[in-house]
Amino acid sequence: MDCTEKLPSGKTVAERFSLDLKKRPTIFVSGKVGPPKQIPTKHLKTGAMLTKVLKQLLEPHAAKIETTKDLKAKCLNKDVCGLLLKGGKPEPYVKDAVSNLLVKYPKVQFASVDSTVLYMSNLEEYLPEFKSGEHRFVVFKKVSGGLDAGTNETAGSGRLITSIAPLQSNGVSFSSMSSLVNNAVKGSSSMKKIPSLPAVKTRTKKLEEAERKKRQRKMDQSNRSSEKQQGSSTGGGGAFSANDGSKEGRKMERDKRREEHRKQNNVKPKTPEEIAEMERARRQRMEEEAAKWNIAPEDAPEEGDFVDDEESSGGGYYFNEDEDEDGFVDADEDDEEEDDEDVLDLD
Repeated sequence: MDCTEKLPSGKTVAERFSLDLKKRPTIFVSGKVGPPKQIPTKHLKTGAMLTKVLKQLLEPHAAKIETTKDLKAKCLNKDVCGLLLKGGKPEPYVKDAVSNLLVKYPKVQFASVDSTVLYMSNLEEYLPEFKSGEHRFVVFKKVSGGLDAGTNETAGSGRLITSIAPLQSNGVSFSSMSSLVNNAVKGSSSMKKIPSLPAVKTRTKKLEEAERKKRQRKMDQSNRSSEKQQGSSTGGGGAFSANDGSKEGRKMERDKRREEHRKQNNVKPKTPEEIAEMERARRQRMEEEAAKWNIAPEDAPEEGDFVDDEESSGGGYYFNEDEDEDGFVDADEDDEEEDDEDVLDLD
């Protein structure tokens, strides 16, 4: 091809596809790999090196994820991406399964990450817990937004938002991964939109412990939700099937507990005659108790007599002759008697 030939746009072929003609020989690959890509000079030293790089470019293969930038550009920014989280060195059957997936779904991007040394934050809590030697698989499907080509910046379409469909069992196989990818492509699987994009970090015990706590919180929330639903279903129908704090809800809760108590203790409901007899006996007991506290006529004081608190409490009341009509004692009379006693008879 004459790379110096001008196109209708006025640019040469080299200018149009950013080819460096100073690098000889000028070799580029086009077609299945997308826009023309020039082969670097370092791969042109021998025929074996050129063959190797051409195979890498032309044959389908899973992208290798090592950083968050790789994850976004090579996987999350694609319409559909299948990510294999390796729990160790992949077995031959795993390699064959991924190769078959690449052939069966040419429009789907596949990638892999080494989970023994790397940790996927904002993702692993949705997957089965990491176990050494066991592989995991998840499918991403872009919801909206994207990244500019060749950069890690948000494109004009908005922030990148994605959804996931994880393989819920530890261990992978071609059939299970193929079924998951096929459902995601056709839109028949329920994809879960995640609030934050996953990020690649170095695996540490601290991150693993934080992940376990997240899993436990989700499990507790799920258990509470299921218990609440069971309580609502067994509490009887109606708008107040559970004790929601309202008057009707509290009454229904009391009736429910009363009914459970009767069943457990074999208590039979009382008839109207039994209830009437219980009421008559109660009134009779009340009259007997009231009679014990009432004062009989012969114990009552005579009319006009004054009974104060001291007398009623058993303290007694006495009359002092020295008191006047108002109940006060004349202090002068007492003093005169004391003075007379102090005079000595000198005769």
